[in-house]
This record gives sequence, C-alpha cells and structure tokens, in this order.
Amino acid sequence: MTINNLLPRKIDSGRQIQVAHLAAEKEGISFQEARRRQAQSVAARRLGRPEEVGAACAFLCSTLAGYISGQNLCLDGGTYPALV
Repeated sequence: MTINNLLPRKIDSGRQIQVAHLAAEKEGISFQEARRRQAQSVAARRLGRPEEVGAACAFLCSTLAGYISGQNLCLDGGTYPALV
C-alpha cells in the first residue's frame, strides 16, 4: 500500500474564476486583467489545468508509482510558497 498527497495550488477551476471576479470587483479592474494577474502569480505563468491534476493522480495510482510512498506532490507550476 502507498500513501501520497496531491497538493494543487492555482488550478483553472470554478473557484479560481470566482476569485478573479472578486478581485476584479475589489480592485476595480476587468475580469480579464484579474485572470492575467492570477496567471502571472505562478512561476509557469499560467494556471494549472484540471487534466494535469488528473494525470498526476492517475500516475500515483498506477503500478508505475508502486514504489513511491509518503510523498507530497506539489502541483503549483513551480511556485513553492516558501520560496516566493
């Protein structure tokens, strides 16, 4: 048995859309500008895609990852919070 964690950060989801709407309203900017800022806050300069989270999960559940256990897989586009 293996036990691992997926730690997604900014994934392009309904929640990030909601956050962008709130930021746009609060900061008096357009929704598009709020989305651009979301992407720019990630080292990869884009939000993660839901299918990337699914692929990571599928890998960790596969026999290819059978010897990986006790790991935290950060899905953060290279933006580790402790380093920013």
